[in-house]
Amino acid sequence: MMERGYTADYAARVFKQLEGFGSYGFPESHASSFALLVYISSWLKCFYPDVFACALLNSWPMGFYQPAQIIIDARKHGVEVRPIDINHSDWDNTLEEKAGKYCALRLGFRQIKGIREEDMQLVINNRHQPYTSINALRDTGLSDKVLIKLADADAFRSIGLDRRQALWEVSTKDNPIELYKGHPAPAAANEKQIELPFMQLSEHVVEDYATTGLSLKAHPVRFLRPQLDQLHVTTTADLSRLRNGDRVKVAGLVLVRQHPGTAKGVLFMTIEDETGNANAVIWESVSQQYRNEILSSRLILLEGKLQIEGLVIHIVVEKCHNLSRLLKRLTPSHNYGLSVSSHPDTTPQNIFFGGRNFK
Repeated sequence: MMERGYTADYAARVFKQLEGFGSYGFPESHASSFALLVYISSWLKCFYPDVFACALLNSWPMGFYQPAQIIIDARKHGVEVRPIDINHSDWDNTLEEKAGKYCALRLGFRQIKGIREEDMQLVINNRHQPYTSINALRDTGLSDKVLIKLADADAFRSIGLDRRQALWEVSTKDNPIELYKGHPAPAAANEKQIELPFMQLSEHVVEDYATTGLSLKAHPVRFLRPQLDQLHVTTTADLSRLRNGDRVKVAGLVLVRQHPGTAKGVLFMTIEDETGNANAVIWESVSQQYRNEILSSRLILLEGKLQIEGLVIHIVVEKCHNLSRLLKRLTPSHNYGLSVSSHPDTTPQNIFFGGRNFK
């Protein structure tokens, strides 16, 4: 500034002003930019929830919520969500024809855990006409490993096979050649008809979460409601019917644990049952007392006092109980399970269903 003719005193005063602005200028501009993004996102979600959900899923991992919660919210807003299918899905989630007010959302192959886009392009590029058998997919060059992942994800419904039937057909590996290539293998005359064990809906739901992290069939807590009713547990949807200060019990899958450094030891938790979400506030003394339950629970029961301020509802937690053992009842063999991230740091921790063994 002095080289351009300004005095040293004037330059020092200008610099002092700039220095002061630096202490709040960035947060202010950041807040303004974030407010614009929130406004645009809210407008999209209000008028185009189908487009909004599809875009979020295709941009994942990002944001606060897992795909299961994005889909649950979209369905609550009137969006029809359709399952992954070998004859209808692309790699990305896509919008199909209108089903009511909004376009139907078709889940893409990208939602299947551990599957590669290159393999799914084989399915898409060779889909000149609908597939009618697993052998037709095998003829595109797909390995049995990929076919098993598709069967696990229940992606063969359009050819009349549920996941167990599809897994059985993949495992038999009876693949016709030449003239009969691509067609189902005829049953041998002396081959006994195999009657596979019936899969309960709860088993399908657990498998859905294990392979894709979500289920369009039902919510896992739905199957545990009789046991929760015996414990006098209120559904999250019924919380709004209670009064401020009421004592309450709620239970659900742990979606989020937040332990912000600026919250003076307060831990925030969001849980989900088959009717919706509930937010909980856990003071530091309570979080220390129930540390094991908070960290290790996949399904948690919270006891406390209801806090209602307008449309905002919280549970101020006094006791925590780990009910994860109930999840084992969702499958007769107890071989399938749900696991949840268990690190209550400053970033959101979301539920995910991993592997097939309870830990």
